[in-house]
Amino acid sequence: MIKSVVIVGGGTAGWMSASYLKAAFGDRLDVTLVESDRVATIGVGEATFSTVRHFFDYLGLDESEWLPECSGSYKLGIRFENWREPGHHFYHPFERLRTADGFPLADWWLREGDRSEPFDRSCFITPALCEAERSPRMLDGSLFAGDLDGSLGRSTLEEQRDQFPYAYHFDAALLAKFLTKFGTDRGVRHVVDDVLDVARDQRGWISHVTTREHGDLSGDLFIDCTGFRGLLINQTLEEPFESFEDVLPNNRAVALRVPQPNQAETGMRPYTTATAMDAGWIWTIPLFGRIGTGYVYSDAHCTPEEAERTLRAFAAPGQDDLEANHIRMRIGRNRRSWVNNCVAIGLSSAFVEPLESTGIFFIQHGIEQLVKNFPDAHWDQALIDDYNNRVANVLDGVKEFLALHYRAAQRDDTPYWKEAKVRALPDGLAERLALSSSHLLDEHTIYPAYHGFEQYSWITMLLGLGHEPARPRPALAHIDPAGARAEFAALKASTQRLVENLPSCYEYVASLNARR
Repeated sequence: MIKSVVIVGGGTAGWMSASYLKAAFGDRLDVTLVESDRVATIGVGEATFSTVRHFFDYLGLDESEWLPECSGSYKLGIRFENWREPGHHFYHPFERLRTADGFPLADWWLREGDRSEPFDRSCFITPALCEAERSPRMLDGSLFAGDLDGSLGRSTLEEQRDQFPYAYHFDAALLAKFLTKFGTDRGVRHVVDDVLDVARDQRGWISHVTTREHGDLSGDLFIDCTGFRGLLINQTLEEPFESFEDVLPNNRAVALRVPQPNQAETGMRPYTTATAMDAGWIWTIPLFGRIGTGYVYSDAHCTPEEAERTLRAFAAPGQDDLEANHIRMRIGRNRRSWVNNCVAIGLSSAFVEPLESTGIFFIQHGIEQLVKNFPDAHWDQALIDDYNNRVANVLDGVKEFLALHYRAAQRDDTPYWKEAKVRALPDGLAERLALSSSHLLDEHTIYPAYHGFEQYSWITMLLGLGHEPARPRPALAHIDPAGARAEFAALKASTQRLVENLPSCYEYVASLNARR
């Protein structure tokens, strides 16, 4: 029986793992987390998937408990600016497409839609809520989609049946701090110390880590949360890392924390913004009291100094005192994330780039799958193989989805964007892009294994980026469009009602903080 787990590394990955294991197994499992107070974490302000609510509900936490502690705010989707051409934008929302007579509204928009209005504004409610900076909740706390409200209990990512309409923005360092208290209150042993050595037994498995002041820390299972260093999985166990840089163009980032002292006047955008630039793109994540922003770029087309100047001019002109955090990103995944008695979670396992806010999603998926495949003294290789396959499928699926962003984007006005069009394509993506030139993709033609993105996400990105089918589906010419027109009208009426009645995002988030 596995009785003890040692987590090496803190930050979001370490404390999400420790908290989840304690919630899952309670006192039946001893959990120790060792982290150095001299090793900085990379968290620069995080955006998430809407499925992150499964994590907090599993821990029994309501957002009113943790969100104000983490400078948190709401995320209804991602606004993509300048990916098609300068001045153009569209939204990738947390919202499934409605249907009429068996066909998604996106199909009907191609045939019947008002082309004076963009696809996303015609087919979703969310873009109008984003433009009006609305909160997804009324001041009394009720969700605008009331049938989706309430705790999910102990459920996981792959059990999501309904699309929840929002995710979160939060300060990753503050979330780690919040989960540190949550975990230690529930029995996680917290060791603040430097790891000097990682020891292996005669089988090559990890037996203990040696710390500067606390000596040897032994365990049955070790979790590597040491970030891009991969201290256990790569440096000690020598697991190969498979780069995605042949497919994805960016390998560096520079980030700033920009204070927002007058948010009551300036407002709070309930979405992440991804703004295409000459050599990459800039993220903008609104938090309560500040903005997290960063330039993700390719060092083949931009130096760190140029990237920092560009970011400062874009996000913080005249604020030269703000400290810039330069990050060299390791893009790709380990061949296996579970080797012997070591599981890598977070950046030590894999990273793509933050374009679709997948970092927290990867952590959540990894720890959920570890709980589902948790070993005993037999160390069943089939469970370990299943874990590795599931993790690899998620990462490879996200890699393909992100590659679609660059290949389908209409930008080709700089060397960076020209090169993005000729990079290698992951297996299967060329066929999917060819299909999408004929008709919209569906659940049978997107990447087949679970990877967090549904068909509406693929459709939204392709249409938003300007990659439309050559013509509408012929079948629609034989169907009375009255049902589709009624659905478009109902969507517009619902949108107008919500924009008029929902409070602003800032107003609601400020009320949460006032209650705290």
